[in-house]
Amino acid sequence: MASASFVKLNASSSPWIGQRSFNQRSGSSSRLPAQRVSVIRAGSYSEELIKTAKTIASPGRGILAIDESNATCGKRLASIGLDNTEANRQAYRQLLLTTPGLGQYISGSILFEETLYQSTTDGKKMVDCLREQNIVPGIKGLVPLPGSNNESWCQGLDGLASRTAEYYSQGARFAKWRTVVSIPCGPSALAVKEAAWGLARYAAISQDNGLVPIVEPEILLDGDHPIERTLEVAERVWAEVFYYLAENNVMFEGILLKPSMVTPGADHKEKASPETVAKYTLTMLKRRVPPSVPGIMVRILYLDSFLSGGQSEMEATLNLHAMNQSPNPWHVSFSYARALQNSVLKTWQGRPENAEAGQMALLARAKANSLAQLGKYSAEGESEDAKKGMFVKGYTY
Repeated sequence: MASASFVKLNASSSPWIGQRSFNQRSGSSSRLPAQRVSVIRAGSYSEELIKTAKTIASPGRGILAIDESNATCGKRLASIGLDNTEANRQAYRQLLLTTPGLGQYISGSILFEETLYQSTTDGKKMVDCLREQNIVPGIKGLVPLPGSNNESWCQGLDGLASRTAEYYSQGARFAKWRTVVSIPCGPSALAVKEAAWGLARYAAISQDNGLVPIVEPEILLDGDHPIERTLEVAERVWAEVFYYLAENNVMFEGILLKPSMVTPGADHKEKASPETVAKYTLTMLKRRVPPSVPGIMVRILYLDSFLSGGQSEMEATLNLHAMNQSPNPWHVSFSYARALQNSVLKTWQGRPENAEAGQMALLARAKANSLAQLGKYSAEGESEDAKKGMFVKGYTY
């Protein structure tokens, strides 16, 4: 496939990236080169990357994240009385990925490594189940960042090129590496810098090997801070991220973002309305994200904060709906884990006779979020379970 080239101006000339790195203090004698022009090359995968990103960012569709580690998946299974065995994990993931009609509302699914190589009980590869419904398979990774305030960063860059090439050969076409920034902990300058640099290097390496990178510096909901503080931290983090993305010649047309919604801390005394969350989140995105980025897959629960991040299923969907009441420079959709799976688990209960009902519960939530992406959602008729919050303090997955 022919390579494509794109001209990139350095960060100092860009309207959406700050004049200096977040950690470079005002008054520093260090200066960025003046008006340097370089060429961005994503190699032979350029056209495929753009096509993949546009497929995932298609109207009325979003991402289903079932990328929990085996340990975290075990906790979810334990909530319905099931042991954490490979067979039970297979049964649960098979239930989700073989749901008839899922591709109408889901454009991509983030998988844990075990699932990428896993087959159904009938011998069909899980990735093939997704492809049959025009759902793009993806992969994720995360490890703790030493020396920070219990924050995390994307998996080690050593060997990443060979791993992404292997994931591509297994059918993955996008990747999600996630870093975690904690507001009550600072956030630490180390976490912000390493998050931005690590994400930028991961993005560049992923593109070189045919995977669309989902860039995700997650800002945790933990804390009692007001929404203004979340906005301040989010702007700082994303300014740093785009600075290093540009420095690493990442092709913005071939990436997706997965930001946390801008909300007050989970312990803050006042809860923000969906309209307020939408206003602050879109303010942050418009200040920091260039329009060449094709899609923003917002985390809708604490677990998955535009991703969903600890809101209830209904609250998360209302927030997304509010964000799509007027045109945006990019496709704004959802990437949900617990926000889509919570009702499924409670309905399924690990019983084969409940499998179809569990799949119907998944479709109901997926459809609700599809309508929210289109700006047409109504909370009328939502169940009591959908109104319950899912925040877990210090949650890891």
